[in-house]
Amino acid sequence: MQASSAPRILTENDCPEALAYAWPKWKKWGTLTIIFLVQISMNLNASLYANGQSGIVKDLGVSSQAAVSGAAIFLVLYAFGCELWAPWSEEFGRKPVLQCSLLMVNICCIPVGLATYHRSFAGILIGRAFGGLFSAGGSVTLGVVADMFTADEQELPLAYIVLSSVGGSIIGPIIGGFIEQDLHWTWTIWIQLIFGVFVQILHLLFVPETRSAILVNRYAKKIRKAKFDATGEKSNVFGPFELKPFKDYLVPKEILSIWLRPFQMLYREKIVLVLSLLSGFSDALIFMQIQSMHRVYDLWRFSNPQLGLSFIPLGLAYILAYILFIPSVYRNRVLRARNPLSEHAQYESRLWWLLFTAPLLPVGLFIFAWTSTPEVHWIWPMIGCLFIGIANYTIYMTTIDYMVKAYGPYSASATGGNGFARDFLAGVLTWAAAPYYNAFEFHYGLQVANTVLAAIGLILVIATFVIYYKGPAMRKRSPFAESLSHSRSRTSPTVPPPAIV
Repeated sequence: MQASSAPRILTENDCPEALAYAWPKWKKWGTLTIIFLVQISMNLNASLYANGQSGIVKDLGVSSQAAVSGAAIFLVLYAFGCELWAPWSEEFGRKPVLQCSLLMVNICCIPVGLATYHRSFAGILIGRAFGGLFSAGGSVTLGVVADMFTADEQELPLAYIVLSSVGGSIIGPIIGGFIEQDLHWTWTIWIQLIFGVFVQILHLLFVPETRSAILVNRYAKKIRKAKFDATGEKSNVFGPFELKPFKDYLVPKEILSIWLRPFQMLYREKIVLVLSLLSGFSDALIFMQIQSMHRVYDLWRFSNPQLGLSFIPLGLAYILAYILFIPSVYRNRVLRARNPLSEHAQYESRLWWLLFTAPLLPVGLFIFAWTSTPEVHWIWPMIGCLFIGIANYTIYMTTIDYMVKAYGPYSASATGGNGFARDFLAGVLTWAAAPYYNAFEFHYGLQVANTVLAAIGLILVIATFVIYYKGPAMRKRSPFAESLSHSRSRTSPTVPPPAIV
């Protein structure tokens, strides 16, 4: 048996047939559909709790503002969870990280659901806090998309997963209104758990590993085994992570380095920072507006189920925005094919559709604000929500698409900044929403409160146009994105780019 020579490290270019890029379409979209359900499960955990808050106040004798803390702390720590899990999925693979995340989140539902028996509000807060922190979130699920689809193929799959992210936040209140009226509040938790376990089993049984580096590791092991079986000799071929012992990952400095990667990108990369703030503040405005919906529809004496159904226009808006986005995808593909050397065609074209839909955000907020009066039919605020939902979906989708293109194999860390901004601001504003609307409603009325949000939305529209036209300058001030761009220009165009981070 001969000793092996110096190790040869395989790259993705050495074995394209072993990567998820090479899977048939049915396998890619089957995997994507289960990831769709995983993302809905994560967002359902965040949104459905709100319908149990009145029951928590009654059962445990806490204030309404205290009960809101269970939602707020989940969202704030969900923001950190998205950032902390993303880089580990790059090191160990998507599947084990998502499985670990789903398992821990499901376990954290149990103390919250049992709170009515042990009479402990602290148990609710602890369960919600760790449930948020253990949620891997969109940064990992979006990474799965980039593992399977090249930069020129990824827009439709990304749009599909983004639909699950925003859609999951709407399903909660729609079904929650009926739960709140007819069942004990703990069923808002048990339904989360039942659906979470179902999704985890689906993911375990039917979703293969997609992370390219892990698949290259497995391919290298097959080569070594085949050579040993055929000749009895050891091969010197290894995957990119195989020669790094597991214990090296447990060194505190290494753990800190991996965990800090997404935050460093958010801080150092101007593209990540600017796009994350745009997406985050957009989502924050909509989140604040949603907090006023029960006050608005109380004007028409909506019951709890009717209030839940009032979220349907937002859900329809997300579906409509997804459908309307499809023509722009094909338009952008043609543009990129005709202008392969144009940075604007390769990058900023992905933001083109946003120029038409972003203005719908302040328009929808203004409609919602000034039709929130019993003298007007209740359908008009819902029409405002339709415009708001289209804008929210498109802002999230286009900013994610731009980041994935710019950061290739490190997009999970990059898009983590987007998720962090959205969830962190939503969590903080959960605490602020009630005092904000109480103050405005007392002095000026709900119309003025939501008009302020619409005015801020106008600023975000201006920011959208600035980003579209100043994108190349921002990329040059984002050293990591710039270095990846130069690296791609030296790579053979016949080989798919590295899988997303």
